[in-house]
Amino acid sequence: MTDKAAGEETFISHLVELRDRLVKATIGIAIVCAALMMWPGPARIYDIIAQPMIASLPVGSKMIATGVISPFLVPMKVTLVLSIILALPWVFYQMWAFIAPGLYQHEKRLVLPLVVSSSFLFMSGVAFCYFFVFGRVFKFISDFSPTSIAVTPDIENYLDFVMSMCLAFGATFEVPVVVVILVRMGIVSVAKLKEIRPYVIVGAFVIAAIVTPPDIVSQFALALPMWILFELGLLIAPAFVRATQAPEEAA
Repeated sequence: MTDKAAGEETFISHLVELRDRLVKATIGIAIVCAALMMWPGPARIYDIIAQPMIASLPVGSKMIATGVISPFLVPMKVTLVLSIILALPWVFYQMWAFIAPGLYQHEKRLVLPLVVSSSFLFMSGVAFCYFFVFGRVFKFISDFSPTSIAVTPDIENYLDFVMSMCLAFGATFEVPVVVVILVRMGIVSVAKLKEIRPYVIVGAFVIAAIVTPPDIVSQFALALPMWILFELGLLIAPAFVRATQAPEEAA
């Protein structure tokens, strides 16, 4: 077999392996989605997601649905998004299993902790947004609105807002992983990151002002964790680099 034929066969085998991993990741998401469909069900899941907003409205108030099929589609979308979030560890594991055979032993020590920590941090960001941020943001908006206005949010607009906020906080909580990767790959040193700390802090508040509603509560709720997680990344990066060094690097 020629080198060209061997290379093509290897490339095809990688594509087959990638397809199998994608299928397995999709099946995992589908299983979680099916379980959520059965219990607690899309309607109940949306009620839980909507609870922070409902709690900030006057007693007896409800959301509205302006679309004919919105009461059906929106809870289904929420269920699918929640399924993807809950299945993230399985999805990241499939990614790790795909690239692991081509890694050295010291590189495997780098990837697996990143996969686990990425899943945990993303879900922590979503949970922080739901349990801590939403209630305060919606209460602030409700208290600020004039008494002559009846606040009746549309369920589709509310879903878009919730998804964008959860994505923003989930991504924000990945800051320590980004710091560790940058330091481990040698792109930037810990000393340099400490040197640019003031710019990072300002950047955190700028990003928070862009991706959150124009209220100081949500902006501080995003910017402060981003800054704290950046500092956490600076603390753990040196230890992580030492633990994942190749033998020749350690020597």
